[in-house]
Amino acid sequence: MAQYFKIHPDNPQVRLLNQAALILQQGGVIAYPTDSCYALGCLPDKKSAFERILSIRRLNQKHNFTLLCSSMTVVGSLARTDNTAFRLMKRLTPGPYTFLLRASHHVPRYIQHPKKKTIGLRIPAHDTLLALLEMVREPLLSTSLILPQGTAPETDPEQICAVLGREVDLVIDAGPCGTELTTVIDLTSDAVEVVRQGLGRIKNNYLR
Repeated sequence: MAQYFKIHPDNPQVRLLNQAALILQQGGVIAYPTDSCYALGCLPDKKSAFERILSIRRLNQKHNFTLLCSSMTVVGSLARTDNTAFRLMKRLTPGPYTFLLRASHHVPRYIQHPKKKTIGLRIPAHDTLLALLEMVREPLLSTSLILPQGTAPETDPEQICAVLGREVDLVIDAGPCGTELTTVIDLTSDAVEVVRQGLGRIKNNYLR
């Protein structure tokens, strides 16, 4: 059965974060809250954990996956960004925005979009998650926790543990979480485009 960590949202317990980081480093899959909704995650170089997430969500590798990052420095090592893209991301992060970018050679090929060679990147505005990212010192491969029979992300960590307790290694409970997905912004060309309007509201002048 999955472990269940109740972590304080404003003052995360270092001991529990260390244990969560170890679970990830050992190839674990975790369910955790973000600044938008609950998600499933693993470290990007743990292919067996990635395949477990595909199985849980019943996804194929054409799905657009996201890497959660602790800072713009990490983003810069994972994607090719020009000055316009970098400035826009800097203005909007941390927050509930996912940016589609051309993946760098540091991103495993099996998590890139197979044709476009892109990856989603974002810096969440969530203290517990940022603390975990700092602890593990790697980006976190992430996808929203929407069960195959569901239409919206799961919101109750106890229910998540009850349903997925044999399929994930850890459920993190750090307080309430919503159901609205991130806003997705395509930065792969000169024409910046909002491809999904979500929790992150964005004004047209931010895209210039």
